[in-house]
Amino acid sequence: MAKYGVNIFLGNVRLQQQCIRKASQRFTFIPETVQNQTKKMNICQAVNNAMDIALSKIPDSIVFGEDVAFGGVFRCTVGLQDKYGKERVFNTPLCEQGIAGFGIGAAVSGIVAIAEMQFGDYIFPAFDQIINEAAKYRYRSGNLFNCGSLTIRAPCGAVGHGGIYHSQSPEAFFAHSAGLKAICLNFTFSLMFQSNSFQTTITIPRSPKQAKGLLLSSIYDSNPCIFLEPKIMYRLAVEDVPTEEYTIPLGKAEILLQGTDVTLLAWGTQVHIMRKVAEMAKEMLNISCELIDLRTIIPWDENTVYESVKKTGRLLVAHEAPFTMGFGAEIAASVQVFYFFISFTIM
Repeated sequence: MAKYGVNIFLGNVRLQQQCIRKASQRFTFIPETVQNQTKKMNICQAVNNAMDIALSKIPDSIVFGEDVAFGGVFRCTVGLQDKYGKERVFNTPLCEQGIAGFGIGAAVSGIVAIAEMQFGDYIFPAFDQIINEAAKYRYRSGNLFNCGSLTIRAPCGAVGHGGIYHSQSPEAFFAHSAGLKAICLNFTFSLMFQSNSFQTTITIPRSPKQAKGLLLSSIYDSNPCIFLEPKIMYRLAVEDVPTEEYTIPLGKAEILLQGTDVTLLAWGTQVHIMRKVAEMAKEMLNISCELIDLRTIIPWDENTVYESVKKTGRLLVAHEAPFTMGFGAEIAASVQVFYFFISFTIM
């Protein structure tokens, strides 16, 4: 492959990103091929199905949040209260810190607590509860107590008409917080617990099939989980989803396209945009792109990314976030530290 072609591709990718507006007509959702018995679902329905399965299999599980009793503003919990009753699926006051605090208390007492924040933007009032209580509860007690059965769901990302209070992507705030993932970088705690298994996870799915499997994994996981759902994909993405119970491993990325010239890394909605970028690069410049869906932000699959970059020598990270201090910068820095032989600037 000509070096000139690579330079054109990487040099203009930011312009391509600026020109691609986040609207349904600007990218194509490609359904996955699924075996076994399936049903057509969008992400809302897949999330609903996952919670339905959890409620049916775990007697001590509850779903709660603002307006979840009638189905929620996006209808992700529709029908669950009718099926499982008002004691297990119920509304809360309009108080996000109260939702998080109640969820922590329920989880500490052994309840599988599935909380909904109406929008990711509204999760910030609950920041203290999540960061200083949920993330640190196990460590504060010397592993005697935990709130690992807590899962917090929240729609995230921009749609195009959400304004300043309905368009944010808050994952970087939680990824940066001590006690969520970074606590296991602490030598003392690594020795105490003998593994990296005790940390909050942050997950962002790209499709209905991924949403169901990753949400069930989050609910079943022994650590608090933050599950962020790209709301622009709620009804745009429709595909065949297995009706049976299944899980997708947390912390494991997925290689969607094999390539040799450049690694494209994304999560959530950006995966579909980067798939289009890969197609354009192949058609226009004959560049072979390897596309990776990170799926889980914390913990992120370093090995899969490192091995891909080792093969291609180039990395492009795309994610939906403010211009500075996004999680993509953390990935770029980590890759640069471990692989000095990268042949081009990470973008």
